[in-house]
Amino acid sequence: MDVSGYLHAKGAATEAALEACFVPWTQAPSPLIEAMRHSLFAGGKRLRPALALGACEIICGDMTPALPAACAIEMIHTYSLIHDDLPAMDDDDLRRGKPTCHKVYGEATAILAGDALLTMAFDVAASTGRADVVAEIARAAGVEGMVGGQQFDLEAEGKTVALEDLRRIHRAKTGALICVALRCGAMLAHGTQVQLERLTRFGDHLGLAFQIADDLLDVGGDEEALGKPVGSDARNAKSTYPALVGLDRARALAEEAATAAVEALEDFGEEAGPFRALARFVVSRDR
Repeated sequence: MDVSGYLHAKGAATEAALEACFVPWTQAPSPLIEAMRHSLFAGGKRLRPALALGACEIICGDMTPALPAACAIEMIHTYSLIHDDLPAMDDDDLRRGKPTCHKVYGEATAILAGDALLTMAFDVAASTGRADVVAEIARAAGVEGMVGGQQFDLEAEGKTVALEDLRRIHRAKTGALICVALRCGAMLAHGTQVQLERLTRFGDHLGLAFQIADDLLDVGGDEEALGKPVGSDARNAKSTYPALVGLDRARALAEEAATAAVEALEDFGEEAGPFRALARFVVSRDR
């Protein structure tokens, strides 16, 4: 399975749909639009939209119904990165090999660019005509999802937390958007409750594998491949899997999570082959 090709194809569809999302906003301040676009179109794996599109395709054979949700989730993910990079948070100068939003446009405009992407995301999500999908995204992005996880992460800085607590942090901070991408794709494909449960379980394990791999890359990754400095977790005294259990155990936990993700897809046939390959890809990637 060519995972890179799969992500590229889904990413290209997402890019085209994201471009269309900006067309109606002709009266918006141009510096704000430029700052939003700077981060939204800076590259990246487009993993979350690929999961939304792929889940929809697995169930109904067509990814098109999930495009608005995929765009909305990618906008939310991008806004979170803009805010994460700010001096008040992780204070990073590079993201995906390019200067971070606040380095180019200033902190105030970067904050507003993040705010604008978040609100635009819900305008786009509403175009599905599905209040349940909009609510799923809101919950995943909010106080018990991504934002809540970020707060837990801040509170854990400089502390040694239990493995269970670290898992709770990252289930919210990273896993929530991964799970909701899969859930929205399945919902928009009119999947069954069993299909939704299986894909949710897949997302839960995939999110864990992805986060542990991220932690490992921050310790020993290649800065050029990553497009950002390594070692920021240690500099910011973040609670991470390598810091808590060591490199070898962290790698083993990532592999266990990837295996569990694959096992969650046992009720699906060959159509879920790309997702099985993705589970292995997230723990072997170099960026």
